[in-house]
Amino acid sequence: MKPLGVVTRGTTNPNRLRRVDNWIVETCGDALRSAADPLVVDLGYGATPVTAVELRARLAAGVRADVRVVGLEIDPVRVAAAQPAADPPGLTFARGGFELAGLRPALVRAFNVLRQYDEGEVAGAWRTVTDRLAPGGLLVEGTCDELGRLGSWVLLDAAGPRTLTLAARLTTLESPAQLAERLPKALIHRNVPGERIHDLIRALDDAWQAAAGFAPFGPRHRWLETVRAVRSAGWPVLDRPRRWRHGELTIPWPAVTPT
Repeated sequence: MKPLGVVTRGTTNPNRLRRVDNWIVETCGDALRSAADPLVVDLGYGATPVTAVELRARLAAGVRADVRVVGLEIDPVRVAAAQPAADPPGLTFARGGFELAGLRPALVRAFNVLRQYDEGEVAGAWRTVTDRLAPGGLLVEGTCDELGRLGSWVLLDAAGPRTLTLAARLTTLESPAQLAERLPKALIHRNVPGERIHDLIRALDDAWQAAAGFAPFGPRHRWLETVRAVRSAGWPVLDRPRRWRHGELTIPWPAVTPT
């Protein structure tokens, strides 16, 4: 089966995806625990296999020890270079793209892949992947900066996108407006007046400025107050303060669907 997609830049760093990995353990853990086959695909892991290695370790420790992670890359040179890191059956590497190399995983993580595509290609790529998931399977697709300090991702199932999550390292966050730079491809060009994602970023930024009085207590307290204010203003914020404390905000996809 010919891989679907194009070779991306492949930039990666250790711990770059720790925020989304920890969120997957917390939010998608039950789906993996109940899966008949706990197969996970790391789609487009990049020039080095480090993030796939980390994903396997985090899922094995936090969800179930028998999880299997397959790292897929279109570039055969990257696949060959990753083989020394393989630890079968728990961690393997193969050539593949959006067609998932014929696999039927319970979960796919695709990070910093669609960012390099045109916006008009996103919906088709989402459908290609979700059509190949195991029953009840999930896709987590998003982007982050080079060090993983800012990121965002969409959770999808066979019916389409379910939620959007924004996440930041609070100790280095100057303003929630910075998150606009790392929105998923489906939204990054929509941060303009008249779009819901623009309204959300603006609401977060305004609430952050209004919560400046909490800054002496640390950025975590300021972020918690920011999220509470946004929720009080009518935004349908999901999860509870336990997740907000990690610098996260998750919201139903319909609240930010492009107009």
